[in-house]
Amino acid sequence: MKFARRSMATVGLAGAMFLLVAGVAAAQTVAAADNAETAKSMKYIAAAIAMGLGSLGPAIGIGMLGGKAMEALGRNPEAAGAIQTNMILAVAFAEAIGIYALVVAILIGFVF
Repeated sequence: MKFARRSMATVGLAGAMFLLVAGVAAAQTVAAADNAETAKSMKYIAAAIAMGLGSLGPAIGIGMLGGKAMEALGRNPEAAGAIQTNMILAVAFAEAIGIYALVVAILIGFVF
């Protein structure tokens, strides 16, 4: 229960930072009239922050999934098929979150 609250708080914090970075990237279009080079560089910094923070959660999640799957296999080797199937499915979902972050970073870099 303690871990669930901590992970929910971590996800909430990551989501807030993600929205903050997206807001900074959108705000840079207003400042483009003042200094185009500064706005362009800030746009790329915002894209880098979005990708970095957006890939942090899936990386931690995939690492924890792999570790817990190995523990489960050590305790119950007969259930290897079911554990592996569920682990691969969970890794795919975690990887999808990282891909969403990549798409947002590309949008910040090329569109905004």
